[in-house]
Amino acid sequence: MEGALLSIKNLQTSFRIEGKYYNAVDGVDLEIMSNEVFAIVGESGCGKTALALSIPQLHNMNFTRIDGEIIFEGKNLLELKDRELNAIRGKDISMIFQDPLTALNPLLRVGSQIEETLRYHTNMSAVEKRERAIELLTDVGITNPALTYNSFPHELSGGMRQRAMIAVALACKPKLIIADEPTTALDVTIQAQILDLLRDLQKETQSSIILITHDLGVVAEMADRVAVMYGGQIVEMASAQQLFKNPAHPYTRCLLASIPQAGEYVDRLNAIKGIVPTLKYMPRTGCRFSHRTPWISKEKHETAPKYYEIEPGHIVLCTCYKDFHFEGEKPGGEVAS
Repeated sequence: MEGALLSIKNLQTSFRIEGKYYNAVDGVDLEIMSNEVFAIVGESGCGKTALALSIPQLHNMNFTRIDGEIIFEGKNLLELKDRELNAIRGKDISMIFQDPLTALNPLLRVGSQIEETLRYHTNMSAVEKRERAIELLTDVGITNPALTYNSFPHELSGGMRQRAMIAVALACKPKLIIADEPTTALDVTIQAQILDLLRDLQKETQSSIILITHDLGVVAEMADRVAVMYGGQIVEMASAQQLFKNPAHPYTRCLLASIPQAGEYVDRLNAIKGIVPTLKYMPRTGCRFSHRTPWISKEKHETAPKYYEIEPGHIVLCTCYKDFHFEGEKPGGEVAS
């Protein structure tokens, strides 16, 4: 797409295991537009977080190799020197981590951690940094920002820590926010509050958000577009409306069919059989989900899967999407009662 804020081309992120490199992200192409929420969904082990951390290059590079292109505002981040990349991290691209208790420094007060970003990327005075930190804590819905400013992370509840983490991420009004499972460790009520907060802040700041999640309910509520990942590849990508109305890839349909339906009684929930293969044993040819789709014959899968645009803006990997029915599913991806 023209005018994309972030353009990822043939991204391959490999981890070294016993002296060999294995792709956790394998040939991913993505474009993130300005002022959109783009969700990436899939099971644990599908490569979502590996992809997210590759954008600002937060992997341990002693054991990681990243190839391809990550174009942000015309610059390939993979070609930048550390000094140039550090000028972008935290300022133009920021990240909200899954567990704020481990992401926040336990030895520093919350205010100091917000000010650290401001100190590195702005010329604010000490007074201005404190005022900005308290303003950010207020913006993220903390009722006593002055007290929280002087608190250590362990003195806060899970919801307040996540809000503090969001304040750190928003300190310099970034153009792109990467939110990696931002509500996983929170109870349902707090999850809803954090999602409402992210949505409101995104509208106010006009930032783009890459939302990493396995919760399709969050996707339905938050996302403009969605990419479904499996085995390090994107197997389907569409607008959120298209994805829920017309899921195509068998993996997407299995994910949707596994969601309990309100008002329906079932003896047993639909579960996806099998597990995501480990990196060492990931299939390198054919559809990587094929071993978990016994109802689809082998000839339905391509040896070298290609992407097909089944409607404008809606792409799917491999021709196996044409034969999707399985026990527990009705046409259209609905769960059979």
